[in-house]
Amino acid sequence: QVQLVESGGGLVHAGGSLRLSCAAPGSISSINAMGWYRQAPGNQRELVTSIDHNGLTRYADSVKARFTISRDNAKNTVNLQMNVLKPDDTAVYYCAADTIWTIRNVSPFWGQGTQVTVSS
Repeated sequence: QVQLVESGGGLVHAGGSLRLSCAAPGSISSINAMGWYRQAPGNQRELVTSIDHNGLTRYADSVKARFTISRDNAKNTVNLQMNVLKPDDTAVYYCAADTIWTIRNVSPFWGQGTQVTVSS
């Protein structure tokens, strides 16, 4: 199964920043949307943000004005800049990619997940 390659994440104090990156292998063609889900212990996986091939972005209300997604279409990479982090942002973050305009729970391509921990 083809997987996306994630990097970044880690431990940070509340109010700090982290940057996540994700790359799709060259063997994946026709990618449209890329983005991030996250899952905290005991919670369902939730959509954090996505960006389509034209740069149209979506954000969960809980991260608007704090998180910024960007991508490089030529390299099939996506980045997530996370600022003013809160303890509630603590979760495993999963990169996803899809052939349609948004990522979904059933998107065909996923990363392995990276832990983000925000201490109070």
